[in-house]
Amino acid sequence: MEGKDHADSGEAARKRGWWRRWLWDPVVGQLKQGISPDKLGWTIGAGITLGIFPVLGTRAWLCLLAGWWFKLNQPVLHSFKSLVYPLHVALIIPFIHLGQWLYGKEGVRLSFEFLRTQFAEDPWGFWQEFGWIILRAASAWLLVAPFVLVAVKFAVTPILRRVGLKEKPEKP
Repeated sequence: MEGKDHADSGEAARKRGWWRRWLWDPVVGQLKQGISPDKLGWTIGAGITLGIFPVLGTRAWLCLLAGWWFKLNQPVLHSFKSLVYPLHVALIIPFIHLGQWLYGKEGVRLSFEFLRTQFAEDPWGFWQEFGWIILRAASAWLLVAPFVLVAVKFAVTPILRRVGLKEKPEKP
């Protein structure tokens, strides 16, 4: 009988869908465990904001450090960082252009595919050729990041409060 129950719970998990299984249920689980909607709102905002940081290969480390420093929930932080990966890729070139504009530098014609190929072929040469452009893109992100963080936090916190009222924290 236990095998059948396990199979039924696996089937139920598949029917819930990816969104619910990997994002909604963990968020609700954190509310049930007593994390405040405000803290969870900051965590989701930080995950999304750090998730659009325009330097490849750095987002997980940034989330790890920010989560540790600000005592944010790591699984939720990384889940939302991963959720915005397509946005991260889509915003790399706009951040490069914004960075170039902010520093009064000539615009560059780049594509994400070109940058990825250059990095894969010669990482050191890539940093020598594009390092300043990438630093300018990161500084452009620094200007945008506080607005994204606050906007996401204040957009999701009321939703989390309503969910939190329905979900009472579990008591040991």
